[in-house]
Amino acid sequence: MKKILTLFAVVGLFAFSGCSNDDDVDYDTISEVFQLNNVNFDYNAQDGFNINRALNPAIYKNDVILIYRKIGTITSTNAPIWEQIPKIIYLSQGRLSYDFEFSNEHFIIYAEGNYDLELTPDYLDNQTFRIVIVPGDTAFSGKSINKEDYSDYNAVIKKYNIDDSKVKNLN
Repeated sequence: MKKILTLFAVVGLFAFSGCSNDDDVDYDTISEVFQLNNVNFDYNAQDGFNINRALNPAIYKNDVILIYRKIGTITSTNAPIWEQIPKIIYLSQGRLSYDFEFSNEHFIIYAEGNYDLELTPDYLDNQTFRIVIVPGDTAFSGKSINKEDYSDYNAVIKKYNIDDSKVKNLN
């Protein structure tokens, strides 16, 4: 009888040690990818050049958005090449930067520079972006010693087991 009680005690310890109420990790998020195809930056005097979109449904409060801009394709396979933003590009006209901000309900992608951006419409018109929603965890909270590298789009979709063939369009 003592052996059975000891066995139940050990099993109980393992069962309860698996439970956690760690508010830093979001276990509810289903990582997914959205795409904006061939969009143009709008201009307004308050925000400059931007792309503003709603997230429907809204994301969880601890979720994180990563945004990648399509910068070309691999000639041999026609696979897209994605570059994470924020990004600064140095052109002969000056410096152009892409950046973004987000909330639970929307995101805004900005293009700004130290020259008249309308001189380089190739960087404002017909742009394609991928918006990746991932759970907010200690890698983003500043508590992690080893910061993860999210610059490689393909590594991110692999890490979060995202089916890249099920990208949802936001246009």
